[in-house]
Amino acid sequence: MRAEIDVDVRLTRALLAEQHPDLLADLDGDALRVVANGWDNVMVRLGADLAVRLPRRAPAAPLVEHEQRALPALARRLRAAVPDVVVPAPLRVGRPSPALGYPWAWSVVPWVRGVGAETTPVAARAAWARDLGRVLAAVHVPAPGDAPPNPVRGIRLQDRADARDPAALGERLDRLPPGRRDAARRLWDRALDAPAHDGPAVWLHGDPHPANLVVAPVPEGQPDRLAAVVDWGDVTSGDPASDLGALWLCFDAAGRAACRAAIQERAHDGRGWDDATWRRATGWALLYATNLVAHPDLHPTLVPIGTHGLAQLLDEE
Repeated sequence: MRAEIDVDVRLTRALLAEQHPDLLADLDGDALRVVANGWDNVMVRLGADLAVRLPRRAPAAPLVEHEQRALPALARRLRAAVPDVVVPAPLRVGRPSPALGYPWAWSVVPWVRGVGAETTPVAARAAWARDLGRVLAAVHVPAPGDAPPNPVRGIRLQDRADARDPAALGERLDRLPPGRRDAARRLWDRALDAPAHDGPAVWLHGDPHPANLVVAPVPEGQPDRLAAVVDWGDVTSGDPASDLGALWLCFDAAGRAACRAAIQERAHDGRGWDDATWRRATGWALLYATNLVAHPDLHPTLVPIGTHGLAQLLDEE
C-alpha cells in the first residue's frame, strides 16, 4: 500500500462518480477545486456548500475514520450548546476504492464560509474567545471507553517522549533563542510537577489551534465571529489540559482570560478546571508551539502560530 497519494481534483471526481454520483449531478465542470493541502488531508471544495476531505498519507487514514465515528454525536451536543459554531460532521462517507487505487476512507462535509483564525489579528480574536471557551466546555465531558485512541494527545505529560528522554526535550528547546531556553525548561518542569488529571477521561478535539478555527466574514466595523471548529482528526479522550494548551496559540492575554472564564463557567462538573490542569496546559502549549516552528519548509503558515505561542508562554515567565 502506498504511504502517500497525490490527491487532486481528478481523483476526487472519480471517487464521487463511483460512490456518490448524485453529488456531481448538478455541478458545473469547474465546481471541484482543491482549497487546502495540509499535513494529513486534502480538502476539495464541492460546489457552494460541501467539501471532500481525503487523507493524503497513511497515518491520517485512521484519523478520518475516528472523525466519522465520533463527530455525529459530538456535533449534536455542540449544536445544542453553541448553535452558531459549526462542527462539520461527515454528511457522506466514502470507502476505499481498489479500482481507483485509493486505499482509505474519506468524507463529504459541510463547507463553512470564512477564513482561518491564524490569518486574523491576534487582538481581534478576543471577540470570539468566549465562544471557543463554550465549545471546549461542551466538548470536555466524560467520554465513553470506546472513544478513539490517540497515543500523543490527552495522555500524561510524563508519558510523552519529551519527558522520558532528555534529548527529546533538548531537541525542542534547541529551536528557541538561547535566552529563552531556561524559561522554557522552568515552565516544562512546573507542568510536569503538576498533579495528574484524576477525573474521568473527557472528550478532546485534539488540535484546536488557530488554523483549525474558522472565522466568519462580517461587515466592516463589526467584531469577528467564530464560525466553525474543524479538523477533528485527533479526536480522542483524556486530560483536558491537552486541548487547553491551544489557548496560548490562539490568543493574547485578554483573549486567553475571556476563553478561560467561559470554560470555567460552563465546565461539566460545575467547578471548572483546577490550577494543576492549567499548569499542565502550559506544558502542552510548549509542545505544540515548538512543533509548529519546526517545519518552516513544509508548513510555513504554521510557524507564526508557534512563534506567537512561545512568546505568550515565555513572556509570562
